This record gives sequence, structure tokens and C-alpha cells, in this order.
Amino acid sequence: MTRLSLDSLRKTFGGTDAVRDVSIDIAPGEVVCLLGPSGCGKSTTLRIAAGVERQTAGRVLIDGEAVSDETRHDPPEKRSIGLMFQDFALFPHLRVVDNVAFGLTALPRGERRGVAAAYLARVDMSGHADKYPHELSGGEQQRVALARALAPRPQVMLMDEPFSGLDNRLRDEVRDAALSVLKAEGSAVLLVTHDPEEALRMADRIALMRGGRIEQVGAPYHIYNNPKDRAAAAFFSDLNVIHGVVRSRQTDTPFGLFLTPGLVDDADVEIVVRPQHLRIDLDEGRAPESTARTGVAAPGTVVRARFMGSESLIEVGMEHDGSILRATVPGVFTPERGRRVWLSLRREACHLFPCAAQSKVRSPYVHGDEAAIRDTA
Repeated sequence: MTRLSLDSLRKTFGGTDAVRDVSIDIAPGEVVCLLGPSGCGKSTTLRIAAGVERQTAGRVLIDGEAVSDETRHDPPEKRSIGLMFQDFALFPHLRVVDNVAFGLTALPRGERRGVAAAYLARVDMSGHADKYPHELSGGEQQRVALARALAPRPQVMLMDEPFSGLDNRLRDEVRDAALSVLKAEGSAVLLVTHDPEEALRMADRIALMRGGRIEQVGAPYHIYNNPKDRAAAAFFSDLNVIHGVVRSRQTDTPFGLFLTPGLVDDADVEIVVRPQHLRIDLDEGRAPESTARTGVAAPGTVVRARFMGSESLIEVGMEHDGSILRATVPGVFTPERGRRVWLSLRREACHLFPCAAQSKVRSPYVHGDEAAIRDTA
């Protein structure tokens, strides 16, 4: 069953499309994150879903019924939606319980405070019911905002960067509490964020937006491990990029040969690998043994090593071309500057893409498993 449907949405401002052909369905109890950089169209999409903006073309449907199309445009209060924003938007002159009860106009006056109190209990804020918003911390105010949005039992919850105003210490706690309550309520949730960690932590599916379009949709594990292109991969973490040229449907690198059956000869390609998928070995006089999983090890020299708390970051200048590759290692590992080391990579975690300007490439070829990327030397 689909609770919220966005169907071929387009929104134009001054002749420029801010949102282009955006379509996605969200089921009851499902959390979908619109993830992307500032200006990609994600907040405009959410505002269209809320009814705050009207689309230039396309439809918004709730439970299969159009609430906005070319002939109809229901206002937000007619759509059975809850809204949460970064600024909390609590009424400063009302006590916490009255803030939560404010939107319960469909209930008899005598029942509103009871329902408000029940939702405050759901977010562990019962002890603060008679306080004013200025007496609460940022995390507590956001819990109250969540209770207020949920109290009318909306079919759809729309959330625009709701946790970005919280400090790191509170953010995870409040996000986890919100996710638990949202799942229990069974609302369809559309969450807008620019934070990939937040999307990975909260979403059942991630819709990655760029330039007003949804470029890729999938479960967090899938979209992280099978990015559509280099830009999609880079949005989730730092990348190392190794350049190569296709010869006879394979690309030779200092780390061994990579199969490239989807690319034509002379195509320029980029092999990308995240720092945590590089292995670093100290030079003990000979190269580490080559394996099908790691391929050939390539030599380099430590440029800098830093302990980052839970892991160490080592920057290595590569002998073959002078490029700098970054590896992360759990715990403390800080070899001295100038120390010779060997780098190898987890080949099943590598992704191979054509260079963006490469016109001879038929289509991106993304390797996502060990069978697709292996040492053929």
C-alpha cells in the first residue's frame, strides 16, 4: 500500500526548473530520506508535498487520492500531514502541553490535554509538561515538536532538516527517539537532509537528489555500496581516485588489472575506493603477497599520519605517479613521515566509472562484488 505518492513533480522558478520529474512512493511506516546538497531541490519537493508550494506540473497523492494536481490543490491543513522543521516553531507563550494540544482542534476541548500528555510520554517529556519552551534544551524542544506533529495522528510526516540545529551529543539520541516513535505510529515519513550519516541511520530508502532530479533510490546499504557514479559515491565519504585507460576490456593499475567489459578501448576510467577499504603494510623488505581479494600491493611513502579518535588517517605518496592516497586504520597507527609502506585495496569494495567527459563510453560500469572485480594478472 502506498500512503504518499509524488508523481512526476516539476517546479519552475523564473524559467528554471528547481524540481524536475520527481516521482517516489512511500508506504505506511516507511522512512524515505531525500538526500542531497544545498540547492538540489529537496526542500522544494517537501514543500510541494506539504502544500506550501504548488508544483508547476505533476501530482501529489495521499492514499491514492490526489490532493494536488492541475485542477485541485488542498492546503496543508486538509492533507493529514505532520510537519517538523529545524527551528522547532514552538509557541513561546504556551506551556509545553498546550503546544502539543494546539493542533488537536478535531477533539473536544476536554480531551486535548489528555492526548497531548500521552504523546509527551511517548517522547519522554512528561516531566516537562508545564514548562515553557525557553526552559528546555534544544533536544527537549525538538522532542516536544515531534510530539506536537504526531498528536493529530497524521498519515504523512514531513521533516525538513529537523535535527541539524542540535549538537552532536544530542543529535543521535533525539534521532533515535524520533525514529522509534515514528515507526510505532506507522506514518509515511519523508525526511529531507544534507547529512549522509543521518540518512543512513534513519532511512528505509534513500533518494539521492542532484540538480532537481532524483538520481538514485535504494536501501541505505545498496546506495552506499552500489553508487550510480563518482558523485554519488563521494557524497557519502571521502574517496581515493585511481586513473586508468581501457585496453582490451581491462584496465592496468599499480594495484593489478581490473576487468572493464562495459567500456571501449582507450576510454579513460576512474577506480574509486574509500579510505577504509585500503590496507596498509609497513615495508619489511618485500611486497606483501598478491591475492584475488587485494590484488597487487603498490609502494608509497608516508606523508602524514594522524590519530582521529577511533581510527588513524594515513596519507601516502604513491611512487608510481606521486598522487596522495588516504587510508584509515582502526585504533592507533601513526608511522613516521617518510616511512615506506605498501598499499593494497579491497577489490570488491572498488567502483569503476568512466571519466565524466569520456564520450566513447557506452554506460557506467559499477563493480559491486568480488566476482566482478578480480585480479587477472
